[in-house]
Amino acid sequence: MVNNGRIYCTAIFLLALAIFASGCIKNFEEESNVIIADTELSADKVTSSFVDINITTFILHTSGVQKNDTSLELKVFDRSTGLLKLRNTVDVGFIKEGETSSISQSIRLPKEGQYRIESVLYEGNKTKHTAEIQLSGLEGLKTDVQEIGIGIDSMDFLVRKVVGNNVVIENDIYLTNAGYNVSQDYKMLVKAREMDARLLVDKVWTTTGTIGPEETVVRSVNLTVPDNYNYVVEVIIWKDNTIVKRGEDYVQLNPEKVIDKDKTVESKDITTSDFVVEETPTEAPSYEEPYPEEATPGFGSGLAIISLIAALIIFRRGSV
Repeated sequence: MVNNGRIYCTAIFLLALAIFASGCIKNFEEESNVIIADTELSADKVTSSFVDINITTFILHTSGVQKNDTSLELKVFDRSTGLLKLRNTVDVGFIKEGETSSISQSIRLPKEGQYRIESVLYEGNKTKHTAEIQLSGLEGLKTDVQEIGIGIDSMDFLVRKVVGNNVVIENDIYLTNAGYNVSQDYKMLVKAREMDARLLVDKVWTTTGTIGPEETVVRSVNLTVPDNYNYVVEVIIWKDNTIVKRGEDYVQLNPEKVIDKDKTVESKDITTSDFVVEETPTEAPSYEEPYPEEATPGFGSGLAIISLIAALIIFRRGSV
């Protein structure tokens, strides 16, 4: 009977010890507490129609054991309609207890509108924390000087005419409006420059015209250049008195040729006189061209002959 009592007491002791041990393990493996500590927004790029926003989220692991990787989902809603405009998810990974990890995400939003930005933090498939930011007033941000929303995609060249030593080249410029609104009409300067001597041979002013959102248009200008030279064609777009966009392409009317197996390149002699450009005066000369001298008043030759005949007639009558 005593042995049975000892066995019974031992069993109770082992059971209590197991329960106590399991409680300690359970407390040791307490579920992690991972939260969104802070969120910062900054405007990376401001154009006439949209804003590129950088969102930096700070994630803090306060306590517990993290069993799965964390991820951060960013959702942007239109506040006027409630519709989801975009969604982006990034992996965060494991964060040590007591440490903070920062995650940066970039989104592009139209200037006009009001938005709700929701950040959702997950550990595995479990939602750990949610944070929300209201965003409005983007239309009040000042557009970056260099950003007009128009890009120079490419250029094509056509030879339209050859007159003597000059070639008329049509330059087709492909312009794309990457914005959400109709673009402004900007000044555009197109120049042809000899590739080696860097001498400017012709330039033409034109305009981009207004371009619809996400549309591509072709603007064409004619450049007159001396034949048998290679050129860099430069396109420069101006906003008021500031250059806001540049692009260039090449026209080779005399490509360099490899003339032997040792890769010797044939040299070219440039005749500078080919690049003399006579400027047309923009104002009338300050002096006046002399007028032709008027003839001295008197009898003409026909009237003189008639007078002579009349004198002869009168003379004959008098002699009779």
